Amino acid sequence: MALDRSRAAARRRRRWTAALGAGALALTAGALAAPAGALTPASAPVEFATHCVPPPIAGIPPIDGTTTAQITVDNTAPKVGDTVTVTYTVTRPAASNPVDLALPADIMTPSGKVTLGGAQSGSVTVTGPKKNPPVPGKGSFPPFSMTGTFTVTAPGAITLAPGDYNIHTSYLMELDTPCTVTDPPAPVSETVTATAQPGANERALQLDSASGAPGVRVTVSGSTFTPLTEVTVVGRAGAAETADRMTVTTDSEGGFVARLKINDKATTGVVAYEGAAWDPDKGAGPVAYTVVDDTPTPPNSQKITASVIAGELSMTQAGDAVQLSAVDFGQGGAATGALRTVTVKDFRGGPAGWSLTGKVTDFTGPGGAIGAGKLSWTPACTTKAGSPSTCVPGSSGPVGTTGATLASTPNGTLTGGEFTVDAGLSLDVPAFTAPGAYAGVLTLTLS
Repeated sequence: MALDRSRAAARRRRRWTAALGAGALALTAGALAAPAGALTPASAPVEFATHCVPPPIAGIPPIDGTTTAQITVDNTAPKVGDTVTVTYTVTRPAASNPVDLALPADIMTPSGKVTLGGAQSGSVTVTGPKKNPPVPGKGSFPPFSMTGTFTVTAPGAITLAPGDYNIHTSYLMELDTPCTVTDPPAPVSETVTATAQPGANERALQLDSASGAPGVRVTVSGSTFTPLTEVTVVGRAGAAETADRMTVTTDSEGGFVARLKINDKATTGVVAYEGAAWDPDKGAGPVAYTVVDDTPTPPNSQKITASVIAGELSMTQAGDAVQLSAVDFGQGGAATGALRTVTVKDFRGGPAGWSLTGKVTDFTGPGGAIGAGKLSWTPACTTKAGSPSTCVPGSSGPVGTTGATLASTPNGTLTGGEFTVDAGLSLDVPAFTAPGAYAGVLTLTLS
């Protein structure tokens, strides 16, 4: 009798293990994929080769096949600074339930990435609700959708392509099936065309030469300045201005041409601006310029030179997922956690500071949505020793869909440095919110 019970239990374990493996797998096997990077019409379904790794407990080897997906957006003609909502839909997860056992509803929670290209690079984190119809034995897996947002940072055509995704299942056990694009990037499925915000600084500067001996005049051409306005054209030595300067008046279309004589051997660039002092909102540049020192070296001597090259403003984060603490049904209250640490590097070497802001979507789940305004943060930031700038944390309070400042540095004569930014997070969950997982997307923008 004991032996019979043991064999029956083993059969049940094998049956549930097969069901778990099948429920965690939602893709692959199908027609040949389109060539990676191939352009398609706006919001067009695309196919791409996919490599998926089922949970080890399923006992199923990795599967290489084809995913069919489509990217859509809520705004195909945004302006710089706008937030665009992105929907990533897997329209044909080609694999089927390989076992006879039916799978229950609402056990699958998808998440993934959408790859940006063209005028703006990076990726958009997207998540989907824990919602699926029952899957019959040997039946096809249903389509699923994931949403997220990104902030437009540059004008021009921005392409969106489906990226890696993951299927999380909550059926007897919590399991993940990560699926990656075999030959990234996948084909473009959607394109948006971004334009500059009205009033944005579009002033531009151009030099006819990138270098010259001391005393040589360089032709400086400016465009899109305020018409019939006095403009200062001046050399720069790092963030400081040199004595090489002149003033010109723009024409009726906001353009000018100046012949600036550059004598200072320390000059590294040229700027132009309206008003009495440099203002990044009313100026253009610096445009790089090198003074070629033609001073003869004394006999039996060697001239040694060195240069400092300006870098970029960039940020990285320690991860892209935050798990808040759980709250009890009927009690509600604060679900708390910590933002993944963000590292900001400002290696531009100019006068401009930076601002790091964040926006969050509503938190969606089985009980509907918890509003974005329910998420609050308490920012903190640290400045690395030796940095010219000092990081200032944003104010504590709600984040919301309109956004809030996480951290910033002020403008100055010379700015830059390395900074780490953190924040305590707290989501105010209403009492009697339906049990289940709720997910929102926090988007950070550095400018």
